[in-house]
Amino acid sequence: MSEQPGRAAVAEQAARAGAAVAAKHFRIGIDVETKAEKTDVVTAADRAAQRRVIETVRESFPDDAFVGEEESARGSDGETAEVDVLKEVPPEGPVWVIDPIDGTNNYVRDIRVFATAVAAVVDGEPVAAANVLPAMDDAYVADGDATYRNGERVTVSDVDDPERGAVAPTIWWGRDRRDEYAAACSEIVRRFADLRRFGSAQATLPMVADGSLEGTVTNVACNPWDTVAGVHMIRNAGGTVTDLNGDRWTHDSRGLVASNGELHDEVLAAARGVDAVRD
Repeated sequence: MSEQPGRAAVAEQAARAGAAVAAKHFRIGIDVETKAEKTDVVTAADRAAQRRVIETVRESFPDDAFVGEEESARGSDGETAEVDVLKEVPPEGPVWVIDPIDGTNNYVRDIRVFATAVAAVVDGEPVAAANVLPAMDDAYVADGDATYRNGERVTVSDVDDPERGAVAPTIWWGRDRRDEYAAACSEIVRRFADLRRFGSAQATLPMVADGSLEGTVTNVACNPWDTVAGVHMIRNAGGTVTDLNGDRWTHDSRGLVASNGELHDEVLAAARGVDAVRD
């Protein structure tokens, strides 16, 4: 546990470095490539930001592994050895989980809600994280004990009345799963005061941590780079994060149900209502 303050500082440094790369290319007409689906997009900025994050982490932790959204990357100097970027979190050892630009669809639409997310994980458990939203001028950092927004400690909200709560659907339902997407919206607007959707999981999860939202839900299997950093922030801020069964969420869970704790049963019921459509 003595390494946690060091890893938190490096996570923040790396997230800020990657976010600076993303910000440099924002709103300048960068080329966009499509992955498996029409809405699954990537830019040169994603790859450059990921390289910068990895370079920054390796300055302090040269032997650690990396899990990231983009493919393996060579150093920006063109000479640094290529880094093997994993797609799954190993059960043992230290690893850094990176999303260089979470919310690329927002990014390419010139919408300011996107984040560079970096989480330090040891033996499968997050120990530190940082999410930097450069266009929003917000930086969230979680060490082993607390979560901070722009240097000030934050906690989840104390709202315990669903009719006062705001909840967001998160992650993404593909074109063949739009009934579930519609069900998520229906479950939320029927159970809570209002719905928000921001188009970036790593922007949404910290909003639960700082009390801006009471919860967020999805029933899909989430990628670790979309979730691990934000989940650590919520837990450190006093919130609750489970899977669809109500069990403690882990990076390989299906579904993610996050809340301020006070409304978790209702948020969990909403998520199960979404999953009922899938069944």
